[in-house]
Amino acid sequence: MSHRGKLGASGTMGPETEPLLQSLSRLEPSVRGSAGIEGDAESENPRTFVGDVPDANRQLGVLSAISLIFNGVMGTGVFAGTSIILNSSGSVGMTFVMWILGALVAAAGTAVYIELGTGLPRSGGDKVYLEYIYRRPAFMASCIYALCAILSGWMAPPSVAFGEYALNALAYQPTPTNIRVAAFLCSTFCLVVHGSFLNFGLRLQNTLGAFTLLVLVLMACSGLLSLAGAPGFSVGDEYDQPNNFAWSTFWEGSNFGANAFVTGMYNVIWSYIGYSNANTSLSEVRDPVRTIKRAAPLAMFFVTFVYLAVNVAYFAVVSKADMLGGGTIPAALFFRNLYGPATERILSLIIALSILGNILAGLFSQGRLVQELGREGVLPCSSFFASNKPFNTPFAGLFTQYLVSMLLMAFSPPGDAYLFMVNCLSYPFTFFKLLTSGGLLLLYTRSFKSYNWDPPFRAHQYAVVFFFLSNVFLVVIPMIPPSAGFEPYEHLPYYSHVVIGLFVGLLGVVYWFIVFKWIPGRNGYKLKQVKITQDDGVARNIFRAIPVA
Repeated sequence: MSHRGKLGASGTMGPETEPLLQSLSRLEPSVRGSAGIEGDAESENPRTFVGDVPDANRQLGVLSAISLIFNGVMGTGVFAGTSIILNSSGSVGMTFVMWILGALVAAAGTAVYIELGTGLPRSGGDKVYLEYIYRRPAFMASCIYALCAILSGWMAPPSVAFGEYALNALAYQPTPTNIRVAAFLCSTFCLVVHGSFLNFGLRLQNTLGAFTLLVLVLMACSGLLSLAGAPGFSVGDEYDQPNNFAWSTFWEGSNFGANAFVTGMYNVIWSYIGYSNANTSLSEVRDPVRTIKRAAPLAMFFVTFVYLAVNVAYFAVVSKADMLGGGTIPAALFFRNLYGPATERILSLIIALSILGNILAGLFSQGRLVQELGREGVLPCSSFFASNKPFNTPFAGLFTQYLVSMLLMAFSPPGDAYLFMVNCLSYPFTFFKLLTSGGLLLLYTRSFKSYNWDPPFRAHQYAVVFFFLSNVFLVVIPMIPPSAGFEPYEHLPYYSHVVIGLFVGLLGVVYWFIVFKWIPGRNGYKLKQVKITQDDGVARNIFRAIPVA
Protein backbone atom coordinates (compact mmCIF):
# COMPACT_ATOMS: atom_id res chain seq x y z
CA MET A 1 0.00 0.00 0.00
CA SER A 2 1.17 3.52 -0.73
CA HIS A 3 2.14 5.83 2.11
CA ARG A 4 -0.71 8.17 2.96
CA GLY A 5 -0.55 11.71 4.21
CA LYS A 6 -2.31 15.02 3.96
CA LEU A 7 -1.27 18.45 2.87
CA GLY A 8 -0.47 20.72 5.79
CA ALA A 9 -0.69 24.49 5.87
CA SER A 10 2.90 24.86 4.77
CA GLY A 11 2.62 22.37 1.96
CA THR A 12 4.44 19.59 3.78
CA MET A 13 3.15 16.10 4.38
CA GLY A 14 1.85 15.16 7.82
CA PRO A 15 0.72 11.77 9.07
CA GLU A 16 -2.96 10.88 8.88
CA THR A 17 -4.44 7.57 9.94
CA GLU A 18 -7.30 7.37 7.42
CA PRO A 19 -8.16 10.65 5.70
CA LEU A 20 -11.03 11.14 3.30
CA LEU A 21 -8.76 12.88 0.80
CA GLN A 22 -5.49 11.02 0.54
CA SER A 23 -2.27 11.90 -1.27
CA LEU A 24 0.69 9.77 -2.23
CA SER A 25 4.11 9.85 -0.61
CA ARG A 26 5.15 12.84 -2.67
CA LEU A 27 3.14 15.81 -3.88
CA GLU A 28 2.26 16.34 -7.50
CA PRO A 29 3.84 19.35 -9.19
CA SER A 30 1.75 22.45 -8.59
CA VAL A 31 -0.82 23.50 -11.17
CA ARG A 32 -2.14 26.86 -12.18
CA GLY A 33 -5.77 27.79 -11.72
CA SER A 34 -8.36 28.01 -8.99
CA ALA A 35 -8.56 25.48 -6.20
CA GLY A 36 -11.14 22.71 -6.17
CA ILE A 37 -11.43 19.65 -8.37
CA GLU A 38 -8.88 19.48 -11.16
CA GLY A 39 -10.42 20.91 -14.31
CA ASP A 40 -9.57 17.96 -16.51
CA ALA A 41 -10.09 15.38 -13.80
CA GLU A 42 -12.45 13.35 -15.94
CA SER A 43 -10.04 12.97 -18.84
CA GLU A 44 -7.05 12.12 -16.59
CA ASN A 45 -9.07 10.22 -14.05
CA PRO A 46 -8.03 6.56 -14.18
CA ARG A 47 -11.50 5.38 -13.14
CA THR A 48 -12.82 2.42 -15.02
CA PHE A 49 -16.41 1.33 -15.22
CA VAL A 50 -15.50 -2.35 -15.43
CA GLY A 51 -15.10 -4.18 -12.12
CA ASP A 52 -11.38 -4.58 -11.25
CA VAL A 53 -11.97 -7.65 -9.08
CA PRO A 54 -9.88 -10.86 -9.24
CA ASP A 55 -11.70 -13.89 -10.63
CA ALA A 56 -11.25 -15.67 -7.29
CA ASN A 57 -13.52 -13.07 -5.66
CA ARG A 58 -16.36 -13.65 -8.14
CA GLN A 59 -18.74 -16.01 -6.35
CA LEU A 60 -22.07 -15.55 -8.14
CA GLY A 61 -23.25 -17.65 -11.06
CA VAL A 62 -26.53 -17.56 -12.95
CA LEU A 63 -28.50 -19.37 -10.23
CA SER A 64 -27.26 -17.05 -7.47
CA ALA A 65 -27.99 -13.98 -9.60
CA ILE A 66 -31.53 -15.23 -10.27
CA SER A 67 -31.99 -15.84 -6.54
CA LEU A 68 -30.63 -12.38 -5.73
CA ILE A 69 -33.21 -10.71 -7.99
CA PHE A 70 -36.11 -13.02 -7.13
CA ASN A 71 -35.56 -12.70 -3.36
CA GLY A 72 -35.02 -8.96 -3.74
CA VAL A 73 -38.50 -8.58 -5.24
CA MET A 74 -40.34 -11.10 -3.08
CA GLY A 75 -41.21 -9.84 0.38
CA THR A 76 -44.65 -9.55 1.86
CA GLY A 77 -46.15 -8.01 -1.30
CA VAL A 78 -47.17 -11.29 -2.92
CA PHE A 79 -48.97 -12.32 0.28
CA ALA A 80 -50.63 -9.00 1.16
CA GLY A 81 -50.66 -6.72 -1.89
CA THR A 82 -53.75 -8.02 -3.67
CA SER A 83 -56.32 -6.73 -1.18
CA ILE A 84 -54.72 -3.26 -1.19
CA ILE A 85 -54.80 -3.14 -4.99
CA LEU A 86 -58.35 -4.53 -5.16
CA ASN A 87 -59.46 -1.77 -2.80
CA SER A 88 -58.13 0.80 -5.29
CA SER A 89 -59.23 -0.90 -8.52
CA GLY A 90 -62.72 -1.82 -7.33
CA SER A 91 -62.94 -5.02 -9.37
CA VAL A 92 -61.15 -8.28 -10.00
CA GLY A 93 -60.69 -7.45 -13.67
CA MET A 94 -59.07 -4.06 -13.00
CA THR A 95 -56.81 -5.70 -10.40
CA PHE A 96 -55.40 -8.01 -13.09
CA VAL A 97 -55.06 -5.07 -15.49
CA MET A 98 -52.92 -3.28 -12.91
CA TRP A 99 -50.75 -6.34 -12.24
CA ILE A 100 -50.16 -6.77 -15.99
CA LEU A 101 -49.29 -3.09 -16.43
CA GLY A 102 -46.89 -3.42 -13.50
CA ALA A 103 -45.30 -6.44 -15.18
CA LEU A 104 -44.75 -4.37 -18.33
CA VAL A 105 -43.06 -1.62 -16.29
CA ALA A 106 -40.87 -4.26 -14.61
CA ALA A 107 -39.98 -5.79 -17.98
CA ALA A 108 -38.97 -2.38 -19.31
CA GLY A 109 -36.94 -1.70 -16.16
CA THR A 110 -35.24 -5.09 -16.46
CA ALA A 111 -34.25 -4.31 -20.06
CA VAL A 112 -32.89 -0.91 -19.01
CA TYR A 113 -30.75 -2.38 -16.24
CA ILE A 114 -29.51 -5.23 -18.44
CA GLU A 115 -28.27 -2.63 -20.93
CA LEU A 116 -26.62 -0.58 -18.19
CA GLY A 117 -25.20 -3.68 -16.49
CA THR A 118 -23.67 -5.07 -19.67
CA GLY A 119 -22.28 -1.66 -20.64
CA LEU A 120 -20.86 -0.95 -17.16
CA PRO A 121 -20.30 -4.39 -15.57
CA ARG A 122 -19.24 -3.47 -12.04
CA SER A 123 -20.88 -3.30 -8.62
CA GLY A 124 -22.74 -0.19 -7.56
CA GLY A 125 -25.87 -0.14 -9.71
CA ASP A 126 -27.38 3.33 -10.01
CA LYS A 127 -24.35 4.90 -8.34
CA VAL A 128 -22.08 3.74 -11.20
CA TYR A 129 -24.57 4.74 -13.90
CA LEU A 130 -25.18 8.21 -12.45
CA GLU A 131 -21.49 9.08 -12.19
CA TYR A 132 -20.85 7.72 -15.70
CA ILE A 133 -23.64 9.80 -17.25
CA TYR A 134 -23.58 12.96 -15.11
CA ARG A 135 -19.85 13.71 -15.00
CA ARG A 136 -20.21 17.39 -14.14
CA PRO A 137 -19.92 18.51 -11.41
CA ALA A 138 -17.37 15.75 -10.81
CA PHE A 139 -18.26 13.40 -7.93
CA MET A 140 -21.46 15.22 -6.96
CA ALA A 141 -23.64 12.29 -8.04
CA SER A 142 -21.50 9.90 -5.97
CA CYS A 143 -21.73 12.10 -2.87
CA ILE A 144 -25.51 12.47 -3.07
CA TYR A 145 -25.96 8.76 -3.65
CA ALA A 146 -23.51 7.89 -0.85
CA LEU A 147 -25.39 9.88 1.77
CA CYS A 148 -28.76 8.44 0.76
CA ALA A 149 -27.37 4.89 0.69
CA ILE A 150 -25.72 5.14 4.10
CA LEU A 151 -28.83 6.62 5.76
CA SER A 152 -31.45 4.44 4.07
CA GLY A 153 -32.04 2.09 7.02
CA TRP A 154 -33.79 -0.24 4.60
CA MET A 155 -33.46 -3.38 6.81
CA ALA A 156 -35.75 -2.05 9.54
CA PRO A 157 -39.18 -2.56 7.87
CA PRO A 158 -38.67 -6.14 6.62
CA SER A 159 -36.97 -7.12 9.90
CA VAL A 160 -39.97 -5.86 11.87
CA ALA A 161 -42.31 -7.72 9.49
CA PHE A 162 -40.24 -10.88 10.02
CA GLY A 163 -40.56 -10.42 13.77
CA GLU A 164 -44.34 -10.18 13.59
CA TYR A 165 -44.78 -13.30 11.47
CA ALA A 166 -42.13 -15.33 13.31
CA LEU A 167 -43.75 -14.61 16.69
CA ASN A 168 -47.15 -15.57 15.31
CA ALA A 169 -45.73 -18.84 13.94
CA LEU A 170 -44.20 -19.63 17.34
CA ALA A 171 -47.38 -18.60 19.22
CA TYR A 172 -45.63 -15.79 21.11
CA GLN A 173 -47.37 -12.54 21.99
CA PRO A 174 -46.38 -9.94 19.35
CA THR A 175 -45.75 -7.04 21.72
CA PRO A 176 -43.65 -4.11 20.44
CA THR A 177 -40.70 -5.28 22.55
CA ASN A 178 -40.96 -8.89 21.38
CA ILE A 179 -41.22 -7.79 17.76
CA ARG A 180 -38.12 -5.62 18.03
CA VAL A 181 -36.14 -8.38 19.73
CA ALA A 182 -37.12 -10.86 16.98
CA ALA A 183 -36.27 -8.24 14.33
CA PHE A 184 -32.88 -7.63 15.96
CA LEU A 185 -32.10 -11.36 16.04
CA CYS A 186 -33.14 -11.73 12.38
CA SER A 187 -30.97 -8.81 11.22
CA THR A 188 -28.01 -9.99 13.31
CA PHE A 189 -28.31 -13.48 11.85
CA CYS A 190 -28.27 -12.04 8.31
CA LEU A 191 -25.22 -9.90 9.14
CA VAL A 192 -23.28 -12.85 10.57
CA VAL A 193 -24.21 -15.14 7.68
CA HIS A 194 -23.30 -12.74 4.87
CA GLY A 195 -20.46 -11.09 6.79
CA SER A 196 -18.64 -14.22 7.91
CA PHE A 197 -19.86 -17.22 5.91
CA LEU A 198 -20.21 -16.07 2.31
CA ASN A 199 -20.76 -19.44 0.64
CA PHE A 200 -23.23 -20.61 3.28
CA GLY A 201 -25.08 -17.30 3.01
CA LEU A 202 -25.41 -17.68 -0.74
CA ARG A 203 -26.63 -21.26 -0.40
CA LEU A 204 -29.17 -20.25 2.24
CA GLN A 205 -30.32 -17.33 0.12
CA ASN A 206 -30.74 -19.58 -2.92
CA THR A 207 -32.55 -22.21 -0.85
CA LEU A 208 -35.01 -19.70 0.57
CA GLY A 209 -35.67 -18.35 -2.91
CA ALA A 210 -36.37 -21.86 -4.21
CA PHE A 211 -38.56 -22.58 -1.17
CA THR A 212 -40.62 -19.41 -1.69
CA LEU A 213 -41.04 -20.18 -5.38
CA LEU A 214 -42.11 -23.76 -4.63
CA VAL A 215 -44.67 -22.67 -2.01
CA LEU A 216 -46.16 -20.05 -4.31
CA VAL A 217 -46.36 -22.50 -7.21
CA LEU A 218 -48.15 -24.99 -4.95
CA MET A 219 -50.55 -22.24 -3.87
CA ALA A 220 -51.21 -21.38 -7.52
CA CYS A 221 -51.84 -25.02 -8.40
CA SER A 222 -54.19 -25.44 -5.42
CA GLY A 223 -56.16 -22.40 -6.53
CA LEU A 224 -56.45 -23.67 -10.10
CA LEU A 225 -57.60 -27.08 -8.85
CA SER A 226 -60.21 -25.37 -6.69
CA LEU A 227 -61.37 -23.31 -9.66
CA ALA A 228 -61.64 -26.50 -11.73
CA GLY A 229 -63.70 -28.19 -8.98
CA ALA A 230 -61.14 -30.90 -8.17
CA PRO A 231 -62.05 -33.08 -5.16
CA GLY A 232 -60.34 -32.05 -1.94
CA PHE A 233 -59.77 -28.46 -3.09
CA SER A 234 -63.22 -26.97 -2.51
CA VAL A 235 -63.85 -23.94 -0.31
CA GLY A 236 -65.36 -24.84 3.08
CA ASP A 237 -69.14 -24.50 3.26
CA GLU A 238 -68.89 -22.18 6.27
CA TYR A 239 -67.06 -19.54 4.18
CA ASP A 240 -68.35 -17.12 1.57
CA GLN A 241 -68.21 -18.91 -1.79
CA PRO A 242 -66.23 -17.02 -4.46
CA ASN A 243 -67.64 -16.19 -7.89
CA ASN A 244 -64.97 -13.84 -9.16
CA PHE A 245 -64.38 -15.17 -12.68
CA ALA A 246 -67.91 -14.96 -14.06
CA TRP A 247 -67.98 -12.18 -16.66
CA SER A 248 -70.79 -10.39 -14.83
CA THR A 249 -68.73 -10.15 -11.63
CA PHE A 250 -65.22 -9.93 -13.10
CA TRP A 251 -65.55 -6.19 -13.87
CA GLU A 252 -68.18 -5.37 -11.26
CA GLY A 253 -67.34 -2.28 -9.23
CA SER A 254 -64.47 -1.12 -11.46
CA ASN A 255 -63.14 2.22 -10.27
CA PHE A 256 -61.97 4.36 -13.19
CA GLY A 257 -61.18 7.40 -11.05
CA ALA A 258 -57.71 8.79 -11.72
CA ASN A 259 -56.71 9.02 -8.08
CA ALA A 260 -57.76 5.45 -7.26
CA PHE A 261 -56.01 4.10 -10.37
CA VAL A 262 -52.85 6.00 -9.51
CA THR A 263 -52.89 4.68 -5.93
CA GLY A 264 -53.31 1.09 -7.12
CA MET A 265 -50.59 1.35 -9.75
CA TYR A 266 -48.23 2.92 -7.25
CA ASN A 267 -48.56 -0.18 -5.05
CA VAL A 268 -48.21 -2.54 -8.04
CA ILE A 269 -45.05 -0.91 -9.38
CA TRP A 270 -43.47 -0.98 -5.94
CA SER A 271 -44.32 -4.68 -5.68
CA TYR A 272 -42.04 -5.36 -8.67
CA ILE A 273 -39.11 -3.24 -7.43
CA GLY A 274 -35.93 -5.31 -7.19
CA TYR A 275 -35.18 -6.11 -10.84
CA SER A 276 -31.90 -4.17 -10.55
CA ASN A 277 -30.75 -6.06 -7.45
CA ALA A 278 -27.99 -8.02 -9.22
CA ASN A 279 -26.58 -4.81 -10.76
CA THR A 280 -25.30 -3.70 -7.36
CA SER A 281 -23.12 -6.82 -7.12
CA LEU A 282 -21.83 -7.33 -10.68
CA SER A 283 -18.17 -7.20 -9.62
CA GLU A 284 -18.78 -10.49 -7.78
CA VAL A 285 -20.58 -12.16 -10.68
CA ARG A 286 -18.74 -14.64 -12.89
CA ASP A 287 -18.86 -13.50 -16.52
CA PRO A 288 -21.15 -10.59 -15.55
CA VAL A 289 -22.30 -9.63 -19.06
CA ARG A 290 -23.42 -13.13 -19.97
CA THR A 291 -24.87 -13.79 -16.50
CA ILE A 292 -26.98 -10.64 -16.20
CA LYS A 293 -28.39 -11.15 -19.71
CA ARG A 294 -29.64 -14.58 -18.64
CA ALA A 295 -30.44 -14.15 -14.95
CA ALA A 296 -32.45 -10.92 -14.98
CA PRO A 297 -35.08 -11.97 -17.57
CA LEU A 298 -35.45 -15.43 -16.00
CA ALA A 299 -35.86 -14.01 -12.49
CA MET A 300 -38.47 -11.46 -13.56
CA PHE A 301 -40.30 -14.11 -15.58
CA PHE A 302 -40.60 -16.19 -12.40
CA VAL A 303 -41.74 -13.10 -10.46
CA THR A 304 -44.40 -12.18 -13.01
CA PHE A 305 -45.62 -15.76 -13.30
CA VAL A 306 -45.87 -16.06 -9.53
CA TYR A 307 -47.70 -12.76 -9.08
CA LEU A 308 -50.31 -13.51 -11.75
CA ALA A 309 -50.76 -17.20 -10.87
CA VAL A 310 -51.09 -16.52 -7.14
CA ASN A 311 -53.63 -13.77 -7.81
CA VAL A 312 -55.68 -16.22 -9.86
CA ALA A 313 -55.48 -18.62 -6.91
CA TYR A 314 -56.57 -15.97 -4.43
CA PHE A 315 -59.66 -15.01 -6.41
CA ALA A 316 -60.47 -18.66 -7.10
CA VAL A 317 -60.66 -19.39 -3.37
CA VAL A 318 -61.51 -16.09 -1.62
CA SER A 319 -64.63 -14.04 -2.33
CA LYS A 320 -64.29 -10.40 -3.27
CA ALA A 321 -66.24 -9.35 -0.15
CA ASP A 322 -63.86 -11.28 2.12
CA MET A 323 -60.86 -9.85 0.31
CA LEU A 324 -62.09 -6.29 0.82
CA GLY A 325 -63.53 -6.58 4.32
CA GLY A 326 -61.64 -9.34 6.04
CA GLY A 327 -58.93 -7.14 7.52
CA THR A 328 -56.57 -10.08 6.90
CA ILE A 329 -53.93 -10.65 4.27
CA PRO A 330 -55.24 -12.61 1.23
CA ALA A 331 -52.86 -15.51 1.82
CA ALA A 332 -54.36 -16.11 5.27
CA LEU A 333 -57.88 -16.15 3.80
CA PHE A 334 -56.67 -18.54 1.07
CA PHE A 335 -55.23 -21.04 3.56
CA ARG A 336 -58.26 -20.74 5.86
CA ASN A 337 -60.78 -21.36 3.07
CA LEU A 338 -58.96 -24.38 1.66
CA TYR A 339 -57.24 -25.97 4.64
CA GLY A 340 -58.98 -24.57 7.72
CA PRO A 341 -58.01 -21.89 10.28
CA ALA A 342 -55.41 -24.15 11.94
CA THR A 343 -53.00 -23.47 9.04
CA GLU A 344 -52.53 -19.81 10.02
CA ARG A 345 -49.32 -20.51 11.91
CA ILE A 346 -47.93 -22.50 8.97
CA LEU A 347 -48.62 -19.53 6.70
CA SER A 348 -46.89 -17.19 9.16
CA LEU A 349 -43.79 -19.41 9.04
CA ILE A 350 -43.83 -19.42 5.21
CA ILE A 351 -44.09 -15.64 5.06
CA ALA A 352 -41.34 -15.22 7.69
CA LEU A 353 -38.96 -17.41 5.64
CA SER A 354 -39.82 -15.48 2.49
CA ILE A 355 -39.02 -12.20 4.25
CA LEU A 356 -35.76 -13.69 5.55
CA GLY A 357 -34.73 -14.46 1.96
CA ASN A 358 -35.68 -10.91 0.99
CA ILE A 359 -33.49 -9.44 3.76
CA LEU A 360 -30.54 -11.68 2.86
CA ALA A 361 -30.74 -10.64 -0.79
CA GLY A 362 -31.05 -6.96 0.08
CA LEU A 363 -28.18 -7.03 2.58
CA PHE A 364 -25.93 -8.86 0.12
CA SER A 365 -26.54 -6.17 -2.52
CA GLN A 366 -26.53 -3.09 -0.29
CA GLY A 367 -23.35 -4.16 1.47
CA ARG A 368 -21.62 -4.29 -1.92
CA LEU A 369 -23.04 -0.87 -2.73
CA VAL A 370 -21.41 0.68 0.35
CA GLN A 371 -18.18 -1.12 -0.54
CA GLU A 372 -18.31 0.34 -4.03
CA LEU A 373 -18.73 3.82 -2.55
CA GLY A 374 -15.65 3.13 -0.45
CA ARG A 375 -13.71 2.05 -3.54
CA GLU A 376 -14.72 5.29 -5.24
CA GLY A 377 -13.01 7.22 -2.41
CA VAL A 378 -15.87 9.58 -1.60
CA LEU A 379 -16.55 8.21 1.91
CA PRO A 380 -14.52 9.01 5.04
CA CYS A 381 -12.29 6.05 5.95
CA SER A 382 -12.67 4.76 2.39
CA SER A 383 -10.14 1.94 2.75
CA PHE A 384 -12.19 0.57 5.66
CA PHE A 385 -15.36 0.43 3.57
CA ALA A 386 -13.55 -0.81 0.45
CA SER A 387 -11.87 -3.74 2.18
CA ASN A 388 -12.90 -7.41 2.14
CA LYS A 389 -11.24 -8.04 5.50
CA PRO A 390 -11.40 -10.04 7.69
CA PHE A 391 -13.74 -12.66 6.17
CA ASN A 392 -13.30 -11.95 2.45
CA THR A 393 -16.66 -10.16 2.51
CA PRO A 394 -17.59 -6.44 2.53
CA PHE A 395 -18.19 -6.66 6.29
CA ALA A 396 -17.83 -2.90 6.83
CA GLY A 397 -20.53 -2.14 4.28
CA LEU A 398 -22.79 -4.87 5.64
CA PHE A 399 -22.33 -3.66 9.22
CA THR A 400 -23.04 -0.04 8.25
CA GLN A 401 -26.37 -1.03 6.70
CA TYR A 402 -27.12 -3.16 9.75
CA LEU A 403 -26.23 -0.46 12.30
CA VAL A 404 -28.28 2.34 10.71
CA SER A 405 -31.27 0.02 10.31
CA MET A 406 -31.10 -1.13 13.93
CA LEU A 407 -30.92 2.47 15.17
CA LEU A 408 -33.93 3.37 13.06
CA MET A 409 -35.83 0.37 14.37
CA ALA A 410 -34.89 1.02 18.00
CA PHE A 411 -35.62 4.75 18.20
CA SER A 412 -38.53 5.23 15.79
CA PRO A 413 -41.86 5.15 17.63
CA PRO A 414 -44.73 3.21 16.05
CA GLY A 415 -47.33 4.85 13.86
CA ASP A 416 -46.70 7.87 11.66
CA ALA A 417 -43.10 8.49 12.72
CA TYR A 418 -41.91 5.01 11.74
CA LEU A 419 -43.67 4.94 8.36
CA PHE A 420 -42.58 8.51 7.70
CA MET A 421 -38.92 7.69 8.34
CA VAL A 422 -39.03 4.66 6.06
CA ASN A 423 -40.73 6.58 3.24
CA CYS A 424 -38.56 9.68 3.38
CA LEU A 425 -35.37 7.62 3.22
CA SER A 426 -36.57 5.49 0.29
CA TYR A 427 -37.96 8.33 -1.85
CA PRO A 428 -34.54 9.54 -3.11
CA PHE A 429 -33.87 6.13 -4.70
CA THR A 430 -36.97 6.57 -6.87
CA PHE A 431 -35.48 9.85 -7.99
CA PHE A 432 -32.18 8.11 -8.78
CA LYS A 433 -33.99 5.63 -11.05
CA LEU A 434 -35.63 8.57 -12.81
CA LEU A 435 -32.22 10.15 -13.40
CA THR A 436 -30.70 6.83 -14.48
CA SER A 437 -33.40 6.01 -17.05
CA GLY A 438 -33.43 9.62 -18.27
CA GLY A 439 -29.64 9.50 -18.52
CA LEU A 440 -29.80 6.37 -20.67
CA LEU A 441 -32.02 8.28 -23.08
CA LEU A 442 -29.40 11.04 -23.13
CA LEU A 443 -26.72 8.51 -24.12
CA TYR A 444 -28.66 7.92 -27.34
CA THR A 445 -28.45 11.60 -28.33
CA ARG A 446 -25.81 13.40 -30.39
CA SER A 447 -24.78 15.50 -27.40
CA PHE A 448 -23.44 12.33 -25.72
CA LYS A 449 -21.87 10.80 -28.82
CA SER A 450 -18.40 11.25 -27.29
CA TYR A 451 -19.32 8.68 -24.63
CA ASN A 452 -19.23 5.96 -27.33
CA TRP A 453 -22.07 4.10 -25.64
CA ASP A 454 -22.14 0.67 -27.29
CA PRO A 455 -23.15 -2.02 -24.76
CA PRO A 456 -23.46 -5.73 -25.65
CA PHE A 457 -27.22 -5.51 -25.03
CA ARG A 458 -29.57 -2.76 -26.15
CA ALA A 459 -33.01 -2.19 -24.66
CA HIS A 460 -35.66 -1.05 -27.11
CA GLN A 461 -35.85 2.73 -26.97
CA TYR A 462 -39.61 2.63 -26.44
CA ALA A 463 -39.02 0.43 -23.39
CA VAL A 464 -36.57 2.98 -21.98
CA VAL A 465 -39.07 5.81 -22.51
CA PHE A 466 -41.83 3.75 -20.91
CA PHE A 467 -39.65 3.02 -17.89
CA PHE A 468 -38.60 6.65 -17.60
CA LEU A 469 -42.24 7.76 -17.56
CA SER A 470 -43.08 5.17 -14.90
CA ASN A 471 -40.41 6.70 -12.68
CA VAL A 472 -41.76 10.17 -13.34
CA PHE A 473 -45.05 8.73 -12.11
CA LEU A 474 -43.48 7.39 -8.90
CA VAL A 475 -41.68 10.67 -8.21
CA VAL A 476 -44.61 12.98 -8.88
CA ILE A 477 -47.56 11.04 -7.41
CA PRO A 478 -46.52 11.44 -3.75
CA MET A 479 -46.74 15.22 -4.29
CA ILE A 480 -50.41 15.07 -5.36
CA PRO A 481 -53.00 15.31 -2.56
CA PRO A 482 -54.51 11.84 -1.99
CA SER A 483 -58.25 11.22 -1.89
CA ALA A 484 -60.00 10.70 1.42
CA GLY A 485 -59.11 7.39 3.01
CA PHE A 486 -55.78 7.03 1.19
CA GLU A 487 -53.65 9.40 3.31
CA PRO A 488 -50.28 7.83 4.17
CA TYR A 489 -50.15 9.44 7.63
CA GLU A 490 -52.63 10.28 10.36
CA HIS A 491 -50.91 13.33 11.80
CA LEU A 492 -48.38 14.45 9.17
CA PRO A 493 -48.80 16.12 5.77
CA TYR A 494 -48.91 13.57 2.93
CA TYR A 495 -45.84 15.18 1.28
CA SER A 496 -43.66 15.05 4.41
CA HIS A 497 -41.43 12.20 3.23
CA VAL A 498 -40.94 13.90 -0.14
CA VAL A 499 -39.61 17.06 1.51
CA ILE A 500 -37.28 15.18 3.86
CA GLY A 501 -36.15 12.78 1.13
CA LEU A 502 -35.15 15.68 -1.08
CA PHE A 503 -33.49 17.33 1.93
CA VAL A 504 -31.28 14.25 2.39
CA GLY A 505 -30.24 14.63 -1.24
CA LEU A 506 -29.48 18.30 -0.61
CA LEU A 507 -27.24 17.30 2.29
CA GLY A 508 -25.29 15.22 -0.23
CA VAL A 509 -24.77 18.36 -2.31
CA VAL A 510 -23.56 20.23 0.79
CA TYR A 511 -21.18 17.37 1.63
CA TRP A 512 -19.80 17.46 -1.93
CA PHE A 513 -19.33 21.23 -1.80
CA ILE A 514 -17.49 21.18 1.53
CA VAL A 515 -15.21 18.23 0.72
CA PHE A 516 -14.51 18.84 -2.96
CA LYS A 517 -14.77 22.63 -3.25
CA TRP A 518 -14.60 24.58 0.00
CA ILE A 519 -11.83 22.69 1.85
CA PRO A 520 -9.51 22.43 -1.20
CA GLY A 521 -10.17 26.08 -2.05
CA ARG A 522 -9.44 27.21 1.48
CA ASN A 523 -6.17 25.23 1.61
CA GLY A 524 -4.99 26.04 -1.91
CA TYR A 525 -4.99 22.68 -3.62
CA LYS A 526 -6.90 20.71 -6.22
CA LEU A 527 -7.99 17.10 -6.11
CA LYS A 528 -7.12 14.40 -8.58
CA GLN A 529 -8.42 10.85 -8.33
CA VAL A 530 -5.89 8.05 -8.79
CA LYS A 531 -6.14 4.29 -8.62
CA ILE A 532 -4.29 2.01 -6.21
CA THR A 533 -4.42 -1.73 -5.57
CA GLN A 534 -5.40 -3.14 -2.18
CA ASP A 535 -3.70 -6.07 -0.44
CA ASP A 536 -6.45 -8.38 -1.76
CA GLY A 537 -5.75 -7.40 -5.37
CA VAL A 538 -8.85 -5.22 -5.76
CA ALA A 539 -8.38 -1.74 -7.22
CA ARG A 540 -9.82 1.33 -5.51
CA ASN A 541 -9.52 5.09 -5.89
CA ILE A 542 -8.01 7.72 -3.62
CA PHE A 543 -7.65 11.48 -4.02
CA ARG A 544 -4.31 13.21 -4.44
CA ALA A 545 -3.89 16.81 -3.30
CA ILE A 546 -2.20 18.98 -5.93
CA PRO A 547 -1.02 22.44 -4.79
CA VAL A 548 -2.25 25.36 -6.87
CA ALA A 549 0.45 27.75 -8.03
